Amino acid sequence: QVQLAESGGGLELPGGSLRLSCAASGSIFSISRMGWYRQVPGKERELVASIRKDGTKNYADSVKGRFTISRDNAKNTVDLQMSSLKPEDTAVYYCNAFVTSRFGRVAEYLGQGTQVTVSS
Repeated sequence: QVQLAESGGGLELPGGSLRLSCAASGSIFSISRMGWYRQVPGKERELVASIRKDGTKNYADSVKGRFTISRDNAKNTVDLQMSSLKPEDTAVYYCNAFVTSRFGRVAEYLGQGTQVTVSS
């Protein structure tokens, strides 16, 4: 089993910055892709940013130039630096990881979520 522990959400003013962190633990051999999703009540979950093990990054158009994703392969962690925050960034943010276990099984995991609220 794999656990994803998120931290760093909270309340921020428009134009401000927040940093989200996620650490994966458990039966992990390797992690191919890590990323962050977000969801607003009544809407579908949206992929915000992802990063592959080789460092290849992908961003939603709505966050390009404002958010930066990074990961530490040795520590199995992924961070999301969010800048120039807008009220429309308000959502629950979920850490995501595609994990190959020590037994060779591949599975996708999602964290519990952390609330980000951008409001004046």
